[in-house]
Amino acid sequence: MINMAVFSLKDIIKYLIKLTIIIAIVIGFTRYFYTAKENIANQTKLINVTSLISCLDITIPGIASVNKHDENVERINPLRKNLELELGMLIALNQKEEQKENTVATTNTQEEEKTENISKEQPLEKAETNVETEVQESDVKETYTSEYNGVKIKNETDYKLTKEILTPDIDINKENILIFHTHTCESYTESEKYKYKQTGNYRTTDKNYTVVNVGRELDRQLQGYGYKVIHDETYHDYPSYSGSYSNSYKTVTNLLEENKDTDIVIDLHRDAIGDNTYAPTVKIGDEYAAQLMFVMGGNISKEHPNWQQNLKFAVKIQEKANEMYPGLFKPIILRDASYNQQTAKAACIIEVGATGNTMEQALTSMKYLAKVISEAL
Repeated sequence: MINMAVFSLKDIIKYLIKLTIIIAIVIGFTRYFYTAKENIANQTKLINVTSLISCLDITIPGIASVNKHDENVERINPLRKNLELELGMLIALNQKEEQKENTVATTNTQEEEKTENISKEQPLEKAETNVETEVQESDVKETYTSEYNGVKIKNETDYKLTKEILTPDIDINKENILIFHTHTCESYTESEKYKYKQTGNYRTTDKNYTVVNVGRELDRQLQGYGYKVIHDETYHDYPSYSGSYSNSYKTVTNLLEENKDTDIVIDLHRDAIGDNTYAPTVKIGDEYAAQLMFVMGGNISKEHPNWQQNLKFAVKIQEKANEMYPGLFKPIILRDASYNQQTAKAACIIEVGATGNTMEQALTSMKYLAKVISEAL
């Protein structure tokens, strides 16, 4: 007796539905277990329609019957052809989707590389010396309480600053410099070249337009003078501004643990005034640069044994700046805080301009700051 499987149109439709579900499950599991995109692409290419149909033979007995008889029964061949067509379409769609994902990934990588390299578009141009400088007018009056050899200091602590405290007789490792940013997202007034989308009041998460980019330029300039520079670009004020200094403290201590011979630690900021009416600027030769300002911490509110060493370092740098480019620095501010400066012997905050300055002015400042540091040390 010959056993024959008889299929109605309804049965065929049911099998097609089941087949589609199984194919979806197979493809889903394939994509799940092969997380690496290259492996997914390779596995997809190796999918064989015949292999899948063989697998379905086991899963759905009715299909096996069809496949056994399709060589002899011409009327069943359309079913096999439909199965092959459906599988081919699903595989093609899968490959197309992965190609799309790969294209997006490549585009994102290119954008990241573009962002990282924006400050490297121009060849390194070092600062000239023996040029005239002129501080530009500002509505903000310059105030200070102490002075040492032309270096002005605004002392907001209860400490009496003596000549002994201010004399810049420091012994530090001058070869390595660490740069980081507690307020990573601080940005500037837009210019024609530097237009960006704000994610806060003069703040953005795009490092291409924040103090991070300024830090990149300082890094580049200092390396031009032979310094070994560690520039950390970690976000410390995003997604939450609260706790920024606690976050940056962890970063700095970890980096110093890995680089124990580093004494010079620069936390690069921008003045926090939140509008474009204040833009402290100095003209150096034919260039306009954002003015700089040291913000130093005392040890009143927190154990801070390095505060006098830190202050001496700031005085030493500013003393040389006054000699080379008068007006590049505003008076040093000494406050009742630590600002994580207890972590190193020559730790400081340097504020580069304010919200009213442009990125171009901030980048120009780094050229002159690097020259001053190289001369002072």
